[in-house]
Amino acid sequence: MSRLVLADTGPLYALADSSDQYHSRAQEELGQIGESGVAVAVSYATLCEAHTLVLRRLGGAYSRQWLGEMLEGSVLINPEPADYALAGEQLDRFDDQPITLVDAVTSVISRRLQIPVWTYDGHFATLRSKLWR
Repeated sequence: MSRLVLADTGPLYALADSSDQYHSRAQEELGQIGESGVAVAVSYATLCEAHTLVLRRLGGAYSRQWLGEMLEGSVLINPEPADYALAGEQLDRFDDQPITLVDAVTSVISRRLQIPVWTYDGHFATLRSKLWR
């Protein structure tokens, strides 16, 4: 398997929406990722979450085009049942934080596959995930 970075919803949405505050940053970072020979991986949980945002904020036609590009251009990872169980344990451990199940599952996948997370979300530091920089 090639070197991977596991994308969170934030950078994926920022790439899609030119009005997003992180759009330019996400474009620049995607270029850096590509230049360094790293492939972008996306869990199906993150894909669903990001698609929902793109659909609601940018419309149906754009969301279908975006989804096609994601399915064609990224390494898709299906979370394992155990990933959800471990994510639930993380949510219990950090019950004072508004961490989503998708973020917790992403953190668990990152740890299991030993790949960093590409994110703009501070919860991944709380979850002690390895971050892509």
